[in-house]
Amino acid sequence: MTVQVDDAGVGDLLFGAIIGAHRKETGEFHYDIIPVNYFQTPHFRKKLYLKKATEVTLRLLQEMNLGAEEEVEICRSFVFDETREELFRKFGKEKVKTAIISGEAQHNVETAYLDEIRNLGYEPLPDRDDKRAGSFFHMLRWVKNDRTRLKYAKTGWPRLKRYIHLRQAPSDPRR
Repeated sequence: MTVQVDDAGVGDLLFGAIIGAHRKETGEFHYDIIPVNYFQTPHFRKKLYLKKATEVTLRLLQEMNLGAEEEVEICRSFVFDETREELFRKFGKEKVKTAIISGEAQHNVETAYLDEIRNLGYEPLPDRDDKRAGSFFHMLRWVKNDRTRLKYAKTGWPRLKRYIHLRQAPSDPRR
């Protein structure tokens, strides 16, 4: 048997990220969230999302009762850089493989992410995977239309400052 581990939403503007674990042979699926505050100051600069990804992955594998003979396939995403090393250490390189996750596992993780951003009140573009830049700007417009939504954005990304003014306006207009 094989458990596949994938992520969704890491590169998107909204929400945190989803980490999902999918057992290939049975379709069993569990997921958890890296909250958005891990992608905001001050956590983002410290790359605490990497530690959280490891914590979440280990918890998911425990929930799924990873068998002694089961293999783990883990996505190549940078969010798993520390996780892969921890899994290699804990289970051995012969049991843990870096892989491109596709099919049902990827679909489940992406669907969980889309459900979570819909829960915020955001409706994603239907062709978001084909038009990544369009999806980013669609999310950005949604945030800009109501500044209270900024709390849902990954504001730690340095390039975001090009598109959105993150500091509050000074209270004195003469400043």
